[in-house]
Parts: sequence; structure tokens; C-alpha cells
Amino acid sequence: MAQPRILILGAPGAGKGTQSAKITEEFDVDHITTGDALRNNKEMDISDMDTEYDTPGEYMDQGELVPDEVVNAIVDEALSQADGFVLDGYPRNVEQAEELEDMTDLDVVLYLDVGEDELVHRLTGRRMDPETGDIYHVEYNPPEDPEVEERLVQRDDDTEETVKERLSVFRENTEPVIEHYEDEGVLERVDGEQAPDAVWEDVKETIDDAA
Repeated sequence: MAQPRILILGAPGAGKGTQSAKITEEFDVDHITTGDALRNNKEMDISDMDTEYDTPGEYMDQGELVPDEVVNAIVDEALSQADGFVLDGYPRNVEQAEELEDMTDLDVVLYLDVGEDELVHRLTGRRMDPETGDIYHVEYNPPEDPEVEERLVQRDDDTEETVKERLSVFRENTEPVIEHYEDEGVLERVDGEQAPDAVWEDVKETIDDAA
């Protein structure tokens, strides 16, 4: 497979970013996230869509959710410009999954399977260096410099209450997407609770097998 078209699914903290970075390097594909696609297309003309605003950026500037039809158009544009890709953060619901089927033919649908207790442990253990913005983990990736360790802070997003709410939203919105691909017989589950290198070996083997 020259440049595969990959969809990666998983809850917050499952390791999608880590594995996506390895996929882009190994298979020479683009990493497409909805956040990046939206930021890169803030000025896209959507006046023909009969939406409240004429560009995605206006929704973002107002702090409003960008409508599904606009997100769909932006993702479609991003995919059309990529020879191969790993898509991360889309689709978020079954309707978007059905839209995606009209945009492209996927070679692999990966799901990083991680239990909730482990996800909570990973996310609540994250700490940020307020001076550099670098992210560490109290157990898995502590800083070597004691001065850095002393100034680490926990972001509001990583408190236990917020983490559990994020995971609840994921279950409600995205688990039907996982079931959709499972029903289609195309979902490839990878044990995301292994060490990152072991997860990568399974991810790479799954993509290679799809060739």
C-alpha cells in the first residue's frame, strides 16, 4: 500500500496523537484533524450553505459549534488534497460517518481500545509546564529537571470531574460510530493499554495487513 487512507478512533487519552504521529512518519501520509482543518479553512466561503455565518471562522470567533454540514465540507476539502492520510477527530457521529463514506474509501479503520479506569488515570496524571506549554505525566513521563517538576500544573481539562464528563460525552456521541464500523465488519481493534511501542507494532501490522 503506497499511501493508505486510515481512520483512527479512540477516547480522549487513548493515544491517538502518539500513534498518528508514528503513522504519518512511517507511511508518508497527512495527519488530518478536524481542529487543524477548521483552523486552516477559517475563511472558506460557505455562503451557499444557507448557514448563519458565511465562513467557519465566524462560528469559531463567536465560540459557537460549527454545524455538521460545514465540518463535512471542510473535511472533504482536506481529504481531497491528501494522497494518503490518517484522519483523527472525525466522524463524531453516525451521520458524519455516512458522509465520510461518500467522500473517500478507507483502507483501515483503527480503534484504540482502552478501559475507562486507565483513561482516567492517564488524563488526570497529565501536568503542564506553564512556561513552555510542554505536557508531562506524573508517572509515565515526569520531567528530569526538578525545577520543571516544581512548577508543573494540572489543567482544568485534566481534573477527574472534567475527565469523566469528557469520557461520558465520548461514549454518548462516538461509541455509536464504533458500533457502526463494527457492524460494517471493517473495525480493527488494537489493545491501547499496552506500552506505546507495543501498540505501535500492532497498529503498523494492522495497516500492513490491509495492503
